[in-house]
Amino acid sequence: MYVGVCRLTLGIPESHSLKEKRRRVRSIVERLRVRHKLSVAETGFQDAWQTAEIGISAVSGDASLARKLIQAAIDYVETEVHDVSIIEEDIDVIDLS
Repeated sequence: MYVGVCRLTLGIPESHSLKEKRRRVRSIVERLRVRHKLSVAETGFQDAWQTAEIGISAVSGDASLARKLIQAAIDYVETEVHDVSIIEEDIDVIDLS
């Protein structure tokens, strides 16, 4: 069994309050959960207005598939989520067998 994990640090320059940022991040998290069937949560920078960190995970019997699922989520954020930029991404696939 393989677990793909990713930490994405996002820049949200259009956000001018925590409420606005949380609304935007919540929308991204939900879309990744629904469209990509992944586990996703906001994991850091909860008190910053224009920066967010989300964690993404996928479980698979194949390491390359786990990585591909995570990469598809990153690609989605890069191409479909406007007004948000990826500042940093960190992907790892863990072998649990």
